[in-house]
Amino acid sequence: MTLADRIIQFNNSLDMSHIKLPRGIRAMNPFKGENAKLIARVTDEFYHKYYDDNKPRNLILGINPGRFGAGLTGVPFSDTKRLRSDCDIKVAEVSSHEPSSVFVYEVVRAYGGVKKFYRRFFINSVCPLGFVKTSDEGREVNFNYYDQRELQEAVTPFILKTLKAQLALGLNSDVVWCMGGGKNYKFLKTFNDQHKLFGKIKPLDHPRYIVQYKTKLMDQYVEKYLESLGAE
Repeated sequence: MTLADRIIQFNNSLDMSHIKLPRGIRAMNPFKGENAKLIARVTDEFYHKYYDDNKPRNLILGINPGRFGAGLTGVPFSDTKRLRSDCDIKVAEVSSHEPSSVFVYEVVRAYGGVKKFYRRFFINSVCPLGFVKTSDEGREVNFNYYDQRELQEAVTPFILKTLKAQLALGLNSDVVWCMGGGKNYKFLKTFNDQHKLFGKIKPLDHPRYIVQYKTKLMDQYVEKYLESLGAE
């Protein structure tokens, strides 16, 4: 089995159905949802294109998947636009624009392109399944694992299990980059102090924050990412 095979196997094993979540919050599992066949095709093409070997990768962790990124494509921080434009992977059945993906692929391009970037890095999330909450208007909106203490406590054992499983794929544990220098980094640091999974955690500003609030400074944030990631 190659790393690509192990990643796909890991994704297919993800299951939160046994966890009792707080009222009004639903787990989002794209690998077992209504678009599972589409996502299986997309992820098979993506991972076998960039991870079909057994070379170790460095891990970059986001928060948890959103509805229009990995929630729709199965590939973290990759919407259908970026998959088409940068990875030459066409997803004709659906179309999505995810702000975080915009910034991540600016970094990928600046690093040297998809082949060079994914040869060194694997992106996933602290919690590899996402959440949605029903708003007062009855709409489902993205929800982070740390947005409610009850939710965070409910999914912490799942986070421990899946982080260990991700490292077992063949990823380096000496250092991990954490996208989200606030609550995500705070949780992961406290978590790591207890469980000792990673040697060092390097915080990065979250792509969504950069795109939403610091668009005019995006080039500077790309440079900050490249400096932290140790671009060649």
